[in-house]
Amino acid sequence: MIATERKFVMKNIQNQRNTKQRQIILEHLRKLSTHPTATELYHLVRKQLPKISLGTVYRNLELLLHNKTIQKIEMQGSQARFDGEVKPHHHARCIQCGAVDDLFDLPDDIVRSEFKQLDDYDVRGYRIEFFGLCPKCQLEQKEN
Repeated sequence: MIATERKFVMKNIQNQRNTKQRQIILEHLRKLSTHPTATELYHLVRKQLPKISLGTVYRNLELLLHNKTIQKIEMQGSQARFDGEVKPHHHARCIQCGAVDDLFDLPDDIVRSEFKQLDDYDVRGYRIEFFGLCPKCQLEQKEN
């Protein structure tokens, strides 16, 4: 992340101090496409900030989440994961290894047409969970 982008992102965290810890947590999360758990992110950040606690990582993730700077991915049957990409997209989870991948450009009309059946609801958003085997696990399964 370039310095000007970092300043812009951190200024957008309303009424919060721009802490070095929060900045480093966000930078690490944005570098990853693996959608880490808080514990996984903690172990990565700890290499740069050896004295940081897991509680500090959790608190900063919740603050970044509250300010819509990151996303929290809560999929059935697995630990919550975090995503530094806030553009609208969905995710697919591998049922064998637990990998989570981004899915962009799914047609909105597939889901939106079903909203019409929810007459009494003011739908503000939705989440779709895809699950199956990732390419790596498919290959391993074919080899065995």
